[in-house]
Amino acid sequence: MDMAFSTALLILASAAAQPIANPETAPALPPELAAALNDPGFATAQDALRRDHDRLVQQIIELTQIPAPPFGEQARGKAYAELMKQSGLADVAMDAIGNVIGVRPGEDRSLPPLIVAAHLDTVFPAKTDLKVRREGTRLLAPGIGDDTRGLAVLMAMARAMNSAGLRTKRDIMFVGNVGEEGPGDLRGMHYLFEHNPRAREAFAFISVDSNGATAITTRGVGSHRYHIVFSGPGGHSYDKFGTVNPLVALAKTVEGLYRIPVPTVPKTTYSASVVGGGTSVNTIPPEVFLDVDMRSVSEEEVARVDKALRDIAQKAVDEENALRSTEFGKITVTFNTIGMRPAGQTDETKGLGAVAYAASQAFGYKPQFAANSTDANVPMSLGIPAIAIGSGGRGGGEHTPHEWIDVEINESVRGISVDLATVLAMAGGH
Repeated sequence: MDMAFSTALLILASAAAQPIANPETAPALPPELAAALNDPGFATAQDALRRDHDRLVQQIIELTQIPAPPFGEQARGKAYAELMKQSGLADVAMDAIGNVIGVRPGEDRSLPPLIVAAHLDTVFPAKTDLKVRREGTRLLAPGIGDDTRGLAVLMAMARAMNSAGLRTKRDIMFVGNVGEEGPGDLRGMHYLFEHNPRAREAFAFISVDSNGATAITTRGVGSHRYHIVFSGPGGHSYDKFGTVNPLVALAKTVEGLYRIPVPTVPKTTYSASVVGGGTSVNTIPPEVFLDVDMRSVSEEEVARVDKALRDIAQKAVDEENALRSTEFGKITVTFNTIGMRPAGQTDETKGLGAVAYAASQAFGYKPQFAANSTDANVPMSLGIPAIAIGSGGRGGGEHTPHEWIDVEINESVRGISVDLATVLAMAGGH
């Protein structure tokens, strides 16, 4: 237990997980979180989570077994829309890009809403075997923790609030969004905040993503990813010897990339990740390519490395065109965007960041702020307080065929209680 709290302060085995009860030893709670935890309705909502747990598990299984590969989330989205309706949400709809949105109305609908989201997509291709296997309290299947449990937990929280008769001052906009994983490039969140007027004015944003209840993402790692193509005239390696070679320019670009200085704080990285091209061993290649990834929690640092790489690539091309024959044409370079994720940060000392941290502590966890690339990147970059937190419970093997979660009820309810407390605190629950 964190900070030598006695196990007597938690009731985990025989009833819904309770927050730390000793005000003299527990850390001071943000007032909005204290109000949520002290409301008698919160304990009632926890009881509802426990009673509803079998239903939660069944919905995790059902959603997991619906394929949702990148750009192929529609079937899962339709099923999730039905779950939203069954869970009592209003105004359920799917937008033009495939995000599924439902609203739990607040008392003052003029207030900016709280957005709570989980992503529909997984990293696995359409023909992946998604049948869920059960080993005791463990469920095993690709995508079951990232982020299918998150989707089901959102609906479990909505039902628990309804069962307990909890009200909130502001609307809670629940979102099952597309395009969080790699090639999706946060397309669902970009669309939501560009086209949904209520989202653009959001009070705060919470992404429920992956497992656990300790990691709180407050720093969004931005990234620029390119498929860089070097093209030239090509030719027979013997007959056209001396002709410009795009592979030389590519090699110089990689070497130059790894000479770019980057700070350790804010952490900034780059990677030359994939190369290819050419036609045969006895041919000067007419085209070669290089895939590059650049990341930082600082948008300025990503942009600086991006510009430096472009300058390096152009210099490499110019040098090759000057050194060898351009009789049959010159070398050119083209940057094709693979992904572009904005960076951002949420205050960790007050508001949403502090509430989520204190909520995790209140249930006996040892929370840590983290830097990751999640759906929260987009609202962070727009100045909206945003975090990503886990869906509770244990799990592992994310992005592998051996992915698993543990749905043991006590740890499950305990972890979801952290999410519920954070949501209610930020929505003005009572």
